[in-house]
Amino acid sequence: MFATRRIGTVIVGAARQKHTLPELPYEYSALEPVVSREIMSLHHSKHHATYINNLNAAEEKLAQAQTKGDISTVISLAPALRFNGGGHINHTIFWQNLSPNGGKPSAKLTQAVEKDFGSWDNMKNQLAASSVAVQGSGWGWLGYNKQTKKLQIATCQNQDPLQATTGLIPLFGIDVWEHAYYLQYKNVRADYVKAIFDVANWNDVSSRYEKAL
Repeated sequence: MFATRRIGTVIVGAARQKHTLPELPYEYSALEPVVSREIMSLHHSKHHATYINNLNAAEEKLAQAQTKGDISTVISLAPALRFNGGGHINHTIFWQNLSPNGGKPSAKLTQAVEKDFGSWDNMKNQLAASSVAVQGSGWGWLGYNKQTKKLQIATCQNQDPLQATTGLIPLFGIDVWEHAYYLQYKNVRADYVKAIFDVANWNDVSSRYEKAL
């Protein structure tokens, strides 16, 4: 079954929504040999699910604290909301950014890449280099800056969500947490980052770009 672009939620009562794990728009084995079935299964059903469970728990505690007027607890929950909420947002985009048949970038996206980076290869090389250079865990992103009306490459540490922390609209993300590649690529992050472009869903990236304009 194909997943929708919307982050999965179900209504709980009248006050809040409970986040749910979005279905993948392809089988766990669909991205092989670039990403193995084992990695996809663990990454989606375990790692992403954990972010969602922890986010729901944090939001429940937040609601209780707000009801009680417990400002100290409200403040203390900010790191958990940022980390787990970011993990949910990032991975929901990531699954849609990948595809065994991702097509080609639209004419509008191609023109923008050539204008802002000089060529498609320059953009890919810069995004790859930035992603590989992330210290520890994090993400490499191709984003759109609505203020400058230009494409921009950025990185985020841990699970910080791109738009909430930089203002850039996320178009294409590369997860460089070790759980995204280590079982297959070991410690050679650069090989994983290079390969991920082979399963990039340029139809999805193009759609995100045109909606961001």
